[in-house]
Amino acid sequence: MEILIITGPPYSGKGTQCEVLKELLGFEHISTGDKCRQEKQKETEIGKIMSSYEEKGNLVPDAIMKDLFGEILDKNISKAGIILDGYPRTKAQVEDLIELVNLRNLKIGKVLNIEVPKSELLIRAKKRAETSNRKDDKDPQIHIKRIEVFEESTRPAIEYMKSKIAVITFDGLGTINEITERIKESL
Repeated sequence: MEILIITGPPYSGKGTQCEVLKELLGFEHISTGDKCRQEKQKETEIGKIMSSYEEKGNLVPDAIMKDLFGEILDKNISKAGIILDGYPRTKAQVEDLIELVNLRNLKIGKVLNIEVPKSELLIRAKKRAETSNRKDDKDPQIHIKRIEVFEESTRPAIEYMKSKIAVITFDGLGTINEITERIKESL
């Protein structure tokens, strides 16, 4: 199984591009955000813990995400590949991911990093809030907090990944098709 990682700030279009790549590559799209929301909806113990962090715009602790991601890998091990959306988000999670992948003799192919200016992210966040039914999308302060958390935790993780895995950065401005074409060229 090959692993492809899509990263970038909140509202950069990661999920949209993952769905396009899912069709293109035949890989499974694994959104850790969706998985976390499922756990919260089921009101599992891990879901309740996640809720307490995410509803404030904070990241779920690394140890919890490592356990969750280990389960995700095991459930998808027979697939041709997976596209990770939303993991890893911290340096510790990068190390956890590498450890989990190595333990299973798997391979991380590439990291696709979508870059979008903060002003555009806030416009996209507002649009998503109008169309989504997600409680966490309704509060503009959460939008700002998510972007701040990305800059504090995930951007350094992306920089750290560059020393471990092939990271390709793309301009995330433009139409969905334009961004998809940029990504396809790299694959």
